[in-house]
Amino acid sequence: MEKRWVLKEPPDKETVKRLSQELNIHPKLGSLLVQRGVTTFEEARTFFRPQLTDLHDPFLMKDMDKAVERINRAIKNHEGIMVYGDYDVDGTSAVALVYSFLKSICKKLIFYIPDRYNEGYGISYQGIDTAKKHGVKLIIALDCGIKAVEKVEYANKLGIDFIIGDHHRPGDKLPDACAVLDPKRPDCDYPYKELSGCGVGFKLTQALAQSMRINKEKVYANLDLVAVSIAADIVPITGENRVLAFYGLHQINENPRAGIYSILKSAGLENTDDSSARFFSRDITVSDLVFIVGPRINAAGRIESATSSVKLLITNNSDYADKLGSEINILNNTRRDLDSSITEEAIRTIESDPKYKNRKTTVIYKKDWHKGVIGIVASRLIDYFYKPTIVLTFSDGLITGSARSIKNFDIYDAIDSCSDILEHFGGHTYAAGLALKPENLDKFMERFEAYAQEHLTDDMMVPEIEIDEELFFDEINFKFYRILRQFAPFGPGNLSPLFVSNNVIDTGFAKVVGKNGQNHLKFEAVHTNHSGNPIKAIAFNLGEHYKEMSKGKSFKICYHLDENNWLGNISLQLRVKDIKFI
Repeated sequence: MEKRWVLKEPPDKETVKRLSQELNIHPKLGSLLVQRGVTTFEEARTFFRPQLTDLHDPFLMKDMDKAVERINRAIKNHEGIMVYGDYDVDGTSAVALVYSFLKSICKKLIFYIPDRYNEGYGISYQGIDTAKKHGVKLIIALDCGIKAVEKVEYANKLGIDFIIGDHHRPGDKLPDACAVLDPKRPDCDYPYKELSGCGVGFKLTQALAQSMRINKEKVYANLDLVAVSIAADIVPITGENRVLAFYGLHQINENPRAGIYSILKSAGLENTDDSSARFFSRDITVSDLVFIVGPRINAAGRIESATSSVKLLITNNSDYADKLGSEINILNNTRRDLDSSITEEAIRTIESDPKYKNRKTTVIYKKDWHKGVIGIVASRLIDYFYKPTIVLTFSDGLITGSARSIKNFDIYDAIDSCSDILEHFGGHTYAAGLALKPENLDKFMERFEAYAQEHLTDDMMVPEIEIDEELFFDEINFKFYRILRQFAPFGPGNLSPLFVSNNVIDTGFAKVVGKNGQNHLKFEAVHTNHSGNPIKAIAFNLGEHYKEMSKGKSFKICYHLDENNWLGNISLQLRVKDIKFI
């Protein structure tokens, strides 16, 4: 698919020059900092050396005082507490975090994860009934509940109080809970709005520790769970999230909990040099949390029960963690097979049906598609067709689905415009879930498409690659790369810098590599004027460019700067994202 390259507007030259001189760094690195809003020496210190003291006071969040008071009262009166969370990574990590914090100070504590298939997303009547059965007087809901007005009302009638800890957009009416913690509440003045659901849970434990005078290290011990949630839920790694992700990753690399270690070990990242200690063969990054840890934690809830994921994340027993981790890894393999087969079927259906050709959206439904993987399928269809996408299946009398979006198109708002024909919906700008009655499907597809026709321009339908800086090969060295690495952790709001180099040729060593039909391109790049040393490059899934490259044609490339470690020999390489021939 052809992609549009967009070079970011260059920042103010004088600011870049001053900052680069103050920090004694290459001007291109100074430019990258200014692009990220870092313009002073002090801001650079905060960016490169995040501190836990930079975290905001949790009591700045609306209703935090009420939440803490109600939990303290429950503990004092020996009331039963249920920690309730959604079945995805953010929800299960949030439950694991709050449950782990409370278990040593609360005598009557249970956790609950709704079944994706029998109960659906969010707070369920079945979950509330279970709480009643166990004598629970207080439910702490995490990563869900902001729209559960009727469910909370039902719980109130049963004598059960609710604390909502969510990060999704509220509806017009808030639930009648003891406390509603959500930085996206219009009346909440909390300084940072982009916390994950687990991040909100972390702020709750931070506030509880302050009120009970508990050592803050007990709170910080769960930062690894916050980092996993930040990565998997794809929230911005800016501001407070950057601090949380930075220290959470540090903890995973230095002292990983048994469950996270078992997951990464199952993916082959265990350091076999010392099996008596929990170390990894390389540094674990946000990408590892996104592509290795997150999918495996999710797999339990997608295929069977997410309760196993919580058990994995709260255990201190390595043998038990290995057992659960192995079981979850098998479920993840099943999930891969399912999403692969459904994706292929969906692509065939779309390509064979002319009605999809001129539409700006993809809304596709099949009754027997597995509910647990349709969100993944929606993401894969965007990679293939690049349109706002909703994949739907049938569950418990309703058509339910997962929505994913493209850049600059708010899919939550698009779905909200159809809310009168939906049973329920919720989510974010780029990802959402919904349910509707079968008789409303055609009407929904028409209205959703009409909204997109009105709000999507043709330019928005072309995938865009946003490039940070032009770079020349003679500017690339290990000092440059070492400083660049300190820009991590990378993610939304602080993406790994993407560079462009123009007037490039291959030195004659280009070849297509890969196993099992993979089509990767390996080559050695040099500028056409031969300035700078040649540098090795790998272009995943871009093998189709080999023919043109082997003819000696000049081209331009956009790429991330990477490190290659081959048998202990470390060199810099270009991880190429796209190639355009001149």
